[in-house]
Amino acid sequence: MIGSLLSLGSTDHPEMASGESSVSALSFDELYERYATDVLRVSYYYLGDRQRAEDVTQDVFVRLITTCPQLVPGREKAWLLKVALNRCRDLWRGAWLKKVVLGHPAFELFPADDEIGRLAENTALAEAVNRLPAGFKEVVLLHYYQGYGVSEIALMLDISEGTVSSRLSRARSRLQNDLKGDDVI
Repeated sequence: MIGSLLSLGSTDHPEMASGESSVSALSFDELYERYATDVLRVSYYYLGDRQRAEDVTQDVFVRLITTCPQLVPGREKAWLLKVALNRCRDLWRGAWLKKVVLGHPAFELFPADDEIGRLAENTALAEAVNRLPAGFKEVVLLHYYQGYGVSEIALMLDISEGTVSSRLSRARSRLQNDLKGDDVI
């Protein structure tokens, strides 16, 4: 029932203008089952607050139902994460959410199998990532935590590949300097 909503929509959607004529055949339930945890993880890592991350996750999937986007097969997760990051960015700009501690024990509820997930157990690293400017934090989350390549991140965030590479390099440098500073007491 809900899944049929995703197949509705006009063929003059901006994503289809580039010559991609296929539309994702995944139902809402399938998309939720596959990607809700990833959306929740990225939102939680970005915001540091489980309730707000759950709200963002809900907002993302409500938007999926209400806008009925023409999702390109294989790009569904990218669309969902982009919407989630935009919503997190909006919340991050809110007054009281500027300072968040990611070393909270609840963070362990969302383990990730990849390298950044294992490293995030280190509270110092999580706090250092949290202190990065929003643009740096986003590319770090997408590259190391979600495993996207530079070109995929560039498409997702609508910035050039050079900007993504530059932000990753600068973020690594800042993290390295920040963590070296934490080690010297």
